[in-house]
Formats: sequence, structure tokens, C-alpha cells
Amino acid sequence: MRLTENKQMVEPRKIVIFGAGKIGRSFIGQLFGTNGYRVVFVDIDPVIIARLNEAGSYRVVIKGDHESILVVPNVRAIGANDPDAVAEAVATAGIVAISVGKNALPKVAPLIAGGLIKRYNSDPDFPLDLILAENMRSAAEFVRAEIEKHLPLNYPVDQLVGLIETSIGKMVPNMTTADLENDPLVVFAEPYNTLILDGKSFKSPIPEIQGLAPKSNIRAWVDRKAFIHNMGHATAAYYGHFLHPDYVYLYQVLDDKKVFDFTREAMRQSADILLGAYPEDFTPKDLESHIDDLLHRFRNRALKDTVFRVGQDLPRKLGSDDRFMGAIHLAVNSKKPYDKILEAMAYGFFFDANDDSDHPSSSDLSFLRMVDQNFENTLIDKCGYDGLIDCPIVVKLGQMVNRLRIF
Repeated sequence: MRLTENKQMVEPRKIVIFGAGKIGRSFIGQLFGTNGYRVVFVDIDPVIIARLNEAGSYRVVIKGDHESILVVPNVRAIGANDPDAVAEAVATAGIVAISVGKNALPKVAPLIAGGLIKRYNSDPDFPLDLILAENMRSAAEFVRAEIEKHLPLNYPVDQLVGLIETSIGKMVPNMTTADLENDPLVVFAEPYNTLILDGKSFKSPIPEIQGLAPKSNIRAWVDRKAFIHNMGHATAAYYGHFLHPDYVYLYQVLDDKKVFDFTREAMRQSADILLGAYPEDFTPKDLESHIDDLLHRFRNRALKDTVFRVGQDLPRKLGSDDRFMGAIHLAVNSKKPYDKILEAMAYGFFFDANDDSDHPSSSDLSFLRMVDQNFENTLIDKCGYDGLIDCPIVVKLGQMVNRLRIF
């Protein structure tokens, strides 16, 4: 521990994690907690907070060829409605992670800022690194802007705050009500446990724990996650549901050779786009191996990942900068073909899979009804498309969707 001027104890091996959800617990908490860190979660769920404080640990069930259980020890939790306690935890942390989703980032920003101010007042030369486990492009820029709204004008962000972007590749499925009733703290996850992060943005030494994979050009790896992993995942769900609307699990649709082969083709096309954009970061062999590994992981029967979970939230996943259109924009800039990706995206406009309760997503159905009424305007209003720049792509996409309607 480091003793600061006001006798405040800073624990180098304490991580504060905003968000005790599936990624927070099964990935970030597991990585650090099983490597000797004390884990402090900040969350809004009073039940999860109380349970974590009562148990002091939680289980992660690894779903693979052989099921195993990891216990994450030395855990406690703080309610986000207690800003003083959160500020104290942040001020004394060795490192902080954020895994709350983009929409919640503005809500946690003042809590983080409160901790940074308290830390600065105790020791103006002691930086803090924030791992942004958010799977979003330009996450550091977004989070910095939100935090700065709550910091003094003279606060030296560049010197004292490391904003560490990541590429979150771990798949964590939804759990049944029965699973959660048996143990509200347990989380299921695949065996994959590598956290790719920006190695150049740390203000303190990178923690020496197994599973961290620092990269020099994080933008390339964020795009690899979005445009190969996320795009391929959604392609299997959308095309698989189009051909097999009664199938529940992702491995079921991928057992169909047509779905498997088309998903691979779309992923390979995206890999070619990434090779053009980031020739110094990837090789054809690297990306081909990555695609093979992903397809193997997508077919993990023990994980029981559902077609619904992978495909739902259409306005976001079909959005202007997400897995499909983001790759297409990159392809247009480098004059690369994107026909397979566009076709894969078109199947998304027929996605009406049901959840575990046999109900479709009401918001997705509403979106699909708006698409039927006015295709172009819905993409502009709900998905952020540019009516001028994206017009040629929207026209091609609309034509493809219309052809599929009579399939």
C-alpha cells in the first residue's frame, strides 16, 4: 500500500469495477480477483450489492468441453447511490474498470470524477488508470468528455488519468430464471479469457496478471472485434433465423452448412477489409485463424447461447457505425467489396426471434414495423444513417431486402 499525505491508504492491488453485470463479474472481476486483487463492485442493484457483501465471493461457471467452476474471492460492493463511499473507493484504488454500457457512462462519470478529485487532493502526483470495458469505438474520447464535465478546469487529466480502451471478446449468455433463483451471483461464461487493451495509454505500469494482452494500436483490435466477431455472430443469428425460424440456439443454426459457410464468407470479407485498413497490425494467417477460432466458439453447445440474444437490439446492431455498416464504411474508404456483409445485414430486417419466454423483442418489432412503412427514413432516424453519404448503400440494402421478401 502507498501512504498518502492525508494518511489515506491506496491499495495497488485493489480494483474498483463499475458494473457488476455479466462482463464485470465473469471477465474483469474474474481476471483480477483470481490474480490476487481485492475486487470492489459499484452497482445500482441493491440485491446484487447485498448478496456480494454477504457472501464476499461469487462463482463463475465455465461452459466448455468440460465444465469447471471458478470462485472469485475477496469481493465487496458499494451502491452507486452512495457517492462518498464510491469516491473513497476510487481514490484508494490501484486501478478502476468501467463496464456499464454506453448509455450509463454519463451516470457514472460524476462518481468517478468525485474519486479523482479526492485522490488528487490527497496526492496530486498519483495517476489512476481506467479500463474501459465497453466495446465501443473512441471510448476514451467519450469517457474523457463525460468525466471532464465534473472536474475542475485545472485538473490535469492528461497526466493523472489513463483511459484504457479494450476489445471485449468474451461471450456470456443469458441465464435462465431457474439458474438465477438457485444462485443470483453465479455467472456462466465461455473459457475464453483474454482481455485485449490499449498498452500505450497506461499512466502506471501495466498490471502483471495472466490474461491481459496489451496492444499498440487498439483501434485495429476494436475494429477486429466489431467487424469480424460481432458481425459474424450477428450474421449467423440473422441468416440462421431466416432459414430456421424455429431454432433456439446459435449452435443449431450453425450446424446447417449453408449458414456456417455464409457466415465464414462474410467474416472473411470483413477480414480482407481490415487487412487493407490495418496492414501493420494483422496478417491473412492471423485473421483466418481468428475466424476459425470464433466459429468454433460460436458452436459451443455447453454455452447454450441463443439466436435471440445474439440478434436482438436491431436499431443498434444495424446502426450506422456498428458491426455491419462500420465494416461497410471501412470498405468504401478502401474500395474493398462488401456484398456479403450487406447481404448478411439484410437478413437482420427479418429477425423476429423469441426469447426464453417465447416472446419477441417489442422494441425490435416496433423497429421492423417502421422499416416496413419507410425504410430510408427509419434508418436515418433510428439508426443514425446519413441521408446523403449513405444513400447509395441504403438503396442497395433496400433492394436486397425487397428481394428477400419474396424469397
